[in-house]
Amino acid sequence: MLEILATLGRTMGFSFAAGINLYATVAILGIAKRFGWVDLPEQFRVFDNDVVIGVAIVLYVIEFIADKIPWVDSVWDAVHTVIRPIGGAVIAVATLGDASPAVKGLVALLGGTLATGTHLTKAGTRAAANTSPEPFSNWALSLAEDVFVIGLSALALKYPIAAALVVIAAVVMMVWFAAWIVRAVKRRWSTPQMAISP
Repeated sequence: MLEILATLGRTMGFSFAAGINLYATVAILGIAKRFGWVDLPEQFRVFDNDVVIGVAIVLYVIEFIADKIPWVDSVWDAVHTVIRPIGGAVIAVATLGDASPAVKGLVALLGGTLATGTHLTKAGTRAAANTSPEPFSNWALSLAEDVFVIGLSALALKYPIAAALVVIAAVVMMVWFAAWIVRAVKRRWSTPQMAISP
């Protein structure tokens, strides 16, 4: 039972993180397996590949820079609207190991849904932050996201059940703030109505 909960916790933690920064998540998984930071199940070997680790690190560096530039980050997020959810689903299935096709399908839906939720929350928050003329709020958000992804991934590696609890709490917060994010984005893109004189 504990092994099932640990697998679920890792799946949730990594999929959730992938929606914010897919490349950092994949790089952490690969490096953790390569250097044996924790005793991971055999299915994590898929991430322990020189090409996978190298490409993930290069793309993470590109994203790290793009993510700090107002509006460039929004373009980057738009490009990743499909990539991050698919990445979250793939990570979820990869971390599952041997399972029936039905279970893999359900886990892929779970991973993709979590990654989609975090991606949309990130993209919406960034679009709202970009309305500010100063870049500091954007930099602070980006750095906070990087720290969160690294922290959640480390927690999922070492304490997967705790990672699952963090994800559940974060999902509740995302739903709570969803209305605020939608209103902020609408305010940004709404055009003022021209007064029509009689």
